[in-house]
Amino acid sequence: MAFKMKTDYKQLLKRAQEKLPPEVMKKGRFEMPTFQSYNIGMRTYVRNFKEVADALNRDPQHLLKFLTKEMATAATTESGRAIFQGKFTAETLNLLLGRYVDRFLKCPICKGFDTKIVKERRLSFLLCEICGARSPVPLV
Repeated sequence: MAFKMKTDYKQLLKRAQEKLPPEVMKKGRFEMPTFQSYNIGMRTYVRNFKEVADALNRDPQHLLKFLTKEMATAATTESGRAIFQGKFTAETLNLLLGRYVDRFLKCPICKGFDTKIVKERRLSFLLCEICGARSPVPLV
């Protein structure tokens, strides 16, 4: 009887795994994108801003709002790049990007990076696509 139960379990597990989407079974590592920036006068330009936001699967305006608050400056976006008032090093921008990833991308439960921000009424939640956890997101 124990043998029959064991084979039934393996068959059920195999059948369940076949129904999962292929990206769930992939075990790729998250690679942190980095900003490519340069300064002209008293402005800092991030040439790959939209690409970084897309790689993180986040709204570029959400990322921009976070960065402007952290750096206490004004910024705009223009044709896929961000323009900040003031001189900032690439190191500073990438350090802040790391903070953004920790706060708004990494699941606090399983530490995975396959998450999305969902808005319900006036609250935002971080929904993990790996473990299914739902955590409140701090306001930007």
